[in-house]
Amino acid sequence: MSEAKDIGFQVKTPTKLCDDPNCPFHGSLKVRGKLLSGKVVSVSSNKLAVVLRESYKHDTKYMRYLKRRAKLHAHLPPCLELKVGDIATVAECRPIAKTVSFVVVDKSAGSAATMLETAV
Repeated sequence: MSEAKDIGFQVKTPTKLCDDPNCPFHGSLKVRGKLLSGKVVSVSSNKLAVVLRESYKHDTKYMRYLKRRAKLHAHLPPCLELKVGDIATVAECRPIAKTVSFVVVDKSAGSAATMLETAV
């Protein structure tokens, strides 16, 4: 196990060490592209987190806002401890599985309501 490396994004490096090869901090997985955040809906035992992103789209015909939702499957390294309800930041990476193309890089233990208020 080695020290945490800089991944190129301004996120906090975890204090806990891990030996996961798909960890961007301690393994060889490289991150690139988009950096997204959302509420953690599910955490699986096989290193998978499901992140729910909510956004608003303006409907010009009816002149109102529609709520849109999207779920992302993200790899969860063992050095980051998430639970349901946390706000997680995920970064794009190479495809790890059929539906997994993101990896969790940061967490904040805030409520999802505060994140939605700042988004609007």
